[in-house]
Amino acid sequence: MLNSDEVDAIKLIVKTMMTVTLFSCIERLLGFIYRIYLSRYLGSEGLGIYQVSLSVVGLIMTLTSSGIPITVSRIMIKHKAQGLERSSFNTVTAGMLTSLILSIPIVLIIYIFPSVFSFIFADDRCYALLKIMLPGVVITSVYAVIRGYFWGEKKFFTYSIIEFLEEAIMLVAGVLLISKATDNYSKIEGACNAVLISYIFSFATAFLLYFLRGGKIKNPKGELKPLIVSSTPITLMRTSNSLINTLIAIILPLRLVLSGMTESGALASFGELSGMSIPLINMPSTIIGSIALVLVPELSDNFYRHSDVTLKNNVEKAIKSSVFISCMIIPIFLSVGKELGTLVYHNQTAGIYVQRASIIMLPMSVTMITTSMLNSLNLERKTLLYYLVGASFLLLSIYFLPKYLGIYSLIIGLLLSYLTTSICNLILIKKTCNKKPKLSLFLIASVLIVIPSGLISYLLKGILLPFLPLGLTVLFCSVLAMLFSYALFSLFNLFSVKEDILK
Repeated sequence: MLNSDEVDAIKLIVKTMMTVTLFSCIERLLGFIYRIYLSRYLGSEGLGIYQVSLSVVGLIMTLTSSGIPITVSRIMIKHKAQGLERSSFNTVTAGMLTSLILSIPIVLIIYIFPSVFSFIFADDRCYALLKIMLPGVVITSVYAVIRGYFWGEKKFFTYSIIEFLEEAIMLVAGVLLISKATDNYSKIEGACNAVLISYIFSFATAFLLYFLRGGKIKNPKGELKPLIVSSTPITLMRTSNSLINTLIAIILPLRLVLSGMTESGALASFGELSGMSIPLINMPSTIIGSIALVLVPELSDNFYRHSDVTLKNNVEKAIKSSVFISCMIIPIFLSVGKELGTLVYHNQTAGIYVQRASIIMLPMSVTMITTSMLNSLNLERKTLLYYLVGASFLLLSIYFLPKYLGIYSLIIGLLLSYLTTSICNLILIKKTCNKKPKLSLFLIASVLIVIPSGLISYLLKGILLPFLPLGLTVLFCSVLAMLFSYALFSLFNLFSVKEDILK
């Protein structure tokens, strides 16, 4: 039995998770609306060019700051567990200094030596767009450190508000700038300027709140080395992820052209899959990210305090919740994915990609949550290794398979990558926890539940579509798929919101 303090702590975690999830969902909804707007006003080719430029910015930002936030939060939690709360500001200052040392030289090199970087793009316009967004790299690197401080202090509401407002600022600025553009390239420039504006806003807001809430700049001596050593594997993993996304954006269109497609057709297909379909497939990541955001500091605390039973329970809850969320959405995409593409993007091809790519959602969800967990347990090097193994399958797929599968080579590559990484992560979690999580039966049953749920929704679509408007058909089929999935989870006692989250 749990004592009153433990019950109160669990209630606080659940309340925090629900708040963070709400803001994350609203933030993702705004991003989704903006994505629809971009797809309609930039066109498939323009969206593809925008995606290529943005992926390079993402690569640079990942290199300069991606591993630092979670490391800052974990070291802060470790200091607190050891009674060294005052060292937190030293850690934050060390993180800021490291980010600046990494980001400023990279940005300057790209500006000073344009010929070195412009050759990597199939379209010369991508480099000009990259330069618009580059100043945001430096300030966002510093913001990432402050974000890690908010995580370590468990100030999730502050973090969520800033992220939500950043997305809102990007949407408003993007719509205003694009609406005033006179040609398609100016519209893409407007979208890139909107990204920079949102970065400036989030940095300025976080920096101000950091000092208003007692944050300080302290001597980073003694914190730099452990911070760099611990954050490097995470940075390498996330940099590799961004690098692979960049390579996909560059290599896949080229391989599609070599397989017989036109350059315009290749960019359009890439824009439809990566700019329209994949954002839909990533829907569960909003909630899963919220779960990870709240539970990862708790897992670190459990780990450093040697609370084995609590660690086991939190691991099971997080993985089961992530899989359950995915299994509520996958049947929808399997049954009415094509219609969703038509309804949302006015693009049936994008909908077909959604329908066929939905198979990657389950291993993707497991990979996301387990990687966050293992990083919080000081196993960053292992997650880096597993990620690289999975990523090798992805790169091999987009290089060799376009000749045979076209754009679907990306879907197959993602599936192989996520499957590999998720299986390796689960094995490592089982080895790490002294009290072993029990997940095998749940994962197998979850995969089986997706099939009848998707099938019954697909059959309902065939009945309703001739008689009802497209929107109503999609709504009814989606609700049925989710209800049927939930009923199967409850019937076989696999998952209960009350027992597996609230308890």
